[in-house]
Amino acid sequence: MPTPAPAAARDLGAVRTRLATRARELGFSGIGVSGVALKEDERHLAAWLEAGRHEVEFGSRSGPLKVVREGDLLALDFPARPPEPVGDARAVGEALGRPPRQLLAARDYLALYDTEEEVRALRPDMARVAALDRHAVIASAPGQSCDFVSRFFAPAWGVAEDPVTGSSHCTLIPYWAGRLGKKTFRALQISPRGGELHCELRGDRVIIGGSAVEYLKGEIEVDV
Repeated sequence: MPTPAPAAARDLGAVRTRLATRARELGFSGIGVSGVALKEDERHLAAWLEAGRHEVEFGSRSGPLKVVREGDLLALDFPARPPEPVGDARAVGEALGRPPRQLLAARDYLALYDTEEEVRALRPDMARVAALDRHAVIASAPGQSCDFVSRFFAPAWGVAEDPVTGSSHCTLIPYWAGRLGKKTFRALQISPRGGELHCELRGDRVIIGGSAVEYLKGEIEVDV
């Protein structure tokens, strides 16, 4: 039988509403969760696990997002967002500084190149990228030491280049599954900071796993 949620966690909708309202008041467009995670020995997650729980669920615009510990990894469960071919790639090629071999799109443009070196060498014109008619641009190619590599540019949303991006892999995973004929992958996002992702296609969902590294600890009190 499901374990009843702790009293403090029962009205998550109301908590989300208060946080979103406060974020707007402070000038933020939203609150992101996929770029941060608590280590298992952090007191809040430890208490959650001690209560017999093995996953954490976040609310998002696309619905509930679950984070599950799988061995040494934290795995996120996202909806897949398969790309479709689009027509003229000239504007995207000019924005990225190099024409792609193929251009596809879902929420974001997916610019495909032949080699990892081409993706590493991209020096985008961020003003041109921001002026494109999609949310962002993903650049990807086969990897030398992994299944595929990628970079993610979203200057229209205040992110010139994201170090590691969960949402881009909602598009990358179904694409590379079809191209490579398999469902599990090791991927590298080759931004200057970089990151390694362990990915899997499960029907119309994608599983994106990675390691969390503690780099800052503190407490912030906000009246919500």
